[in-house]
Amino acid sequence: MNNTSVGILIIGIATLIGFMIFSFTEALSTITNSICTHGPDCPMWDTIDYQTNVSTGIMVFVAALGLYLTFSGKEPPVPREFLENPATKGYSAVMNTLSSDERALLQKIIDARGALFQSDLVDETQFNKSKVSRLLDRLEGKALVERRRRGMSNIIILRH
Repeated sequence: MNNTSVGILIIGIATLIGFMIFSFTEALSTITNSICTHGPDCPMWDTIDYQTNVSTGIMVFVAALGLYLTFSGKEPPVPREFLENPATKGYSAVMNTLSSDERALLQKIIDARGALFQSDLVDETQFNKSKVSRLLDRLEGKALVERRRRGMSNIIILRH
């Protein structure tokens, strides 16, 4: 979640707290009116005022926090290197020398920003596992990709 969404959520919670404060204050005032016979000098009224003021202060603090997050919680800008896909640089000339299957495989890796699990490559290309493995062997032989073992599977990484 970004800061703006969290801020709006906190403002909603502060509104809910405000509604609860209002309803409890009204209920306590009704009960105090019916029970207390001393009038405004009754100590119960002081307790209601104190509890209302403390809870209103907490609500204002929560609402201020929500407003702060909503309006000044700017997202950090995305670094330029993540906006441009560095994996696509220099591969357009190489693509013309590859077979259509090798080209499709390399394009899937480039589209995945230079790294992809071999099992995902099998799923995306609809080639069988052995064909993907043979094509990756050829691409490794041409020094275009590198296979690294990650647990029970391989991750395919573009070489630059």
